[in-house]
Amino acid sequence: MFINCFAEKVRDNKQLESRWAIMQETRVEYFRGKDFNSFIKNHPEVREILGPDKDLEVEDIVNTLLTKNLVIRCDRVMKTVRPGKKKLSSWPAHLEIHNEQVFTENDGFFAWMFLKRRTLWQTILSFVWPLFALAVCLFPVYPYQCKIVVLYSCAGALLCIVSILAVRAAIFGVLWVLLGKRVWFFPNINAEETTFRELVRFWPEKDEGDRPKWTSRLFYALVTVLVILLLRHHAPDEAARARYQKKVSNIIDDVLEWSPKLAISGIIEKHTGANMTEANNCTSTVGSNHAASSPEGKITDANPDTDSNGDTQADSDEMQDSDYADDTRTRSSEA
Repeated sequence: MFINCFAEKVRDNKQLESRWAIMQETRVEYFRGKDFNSFIKNHPEVREILGPDKDLEVEDIVNTLLTKNLVIRCDRVMKTVRPGKKKLSSWPAHLEIHNEQVFTENDGFFAWMFLKRRTLWQTILSFVWPLFALAVCLFPVYPYQCKIVVLYSCAGALLCIVSILAVRAAIFGVLWVLLGKRVWFFPNINAEETTFRELVRFWPEKDEGDRPKWTSRLFYALVTVLVILLLRHHAPDEAARARYQKKVSNIIDDVLEWSPKLAISGIIEKHTGANMTEANNCTSTVGSNHAASSPEGKITDANPDTDSNGDTQADSDEMQDSDYADDTRTRSSEA
């Protein structure tokens, strides 16, 4: 019980320097053995939390934490000096579990294995994040003014991030080419192990690497100039930029002007047009069926001369028959 309270108090104490790193694809907070030893010596009041074990040595305290699985000893993944560096990093970004789980001050790293107690702000944020996700999903139904505020806020945040990265890279490139110094103003916001305290840091850390050769600096400077000239040569002209800007502007206008009322009215108009088309198709089908039911009438009306010609031919045939009969009777009487 005492050792658990001791571990929580020590971890929450800002006087013990700690960092974040990646161990087995998990972010962990760790401290160094020599820093823990100095912390216990400079803050003897922390020992009072241990109760009857307050007189234990630092080594025994850490070994007790290891036995209770409150901390675990780690080792750096990269055990060799990287090219261009004079020594290993004081705070490695990637760790692995050490084979010997005992306390040591010499290059000993210890990661906390228990979850910190939730603070009030963390509890509030745990309820705020789902509401924020829901608000993002409901963005299309926002009023026009709210959409404008969200659009410009997101665009401003994105522009700020891109500007920081661009200025950071430009300063590093200029100082590296001219002076041969590796100076990174602003922290690397893309790093997984970056904490909020490191995000607000402006001044660079001490350069621990060797000065690069002037030939390599000149080579990279020429490559950079060539890339810039190549991009400028293949940059789009004014007409292409105008077309792209107009296209993007139309897309943004469509998103901003969309509303549920317009969507519902569009659906209603679509269904109304479909119903009118079906009605016209039905009318045409009924008319065609009625016309097909009396084909003889159509033929009779369309060809009136056919009947008259037929009657004339029949009359001529009857007259020929009567003339033939008269001739026959005359011949028989003469005989």
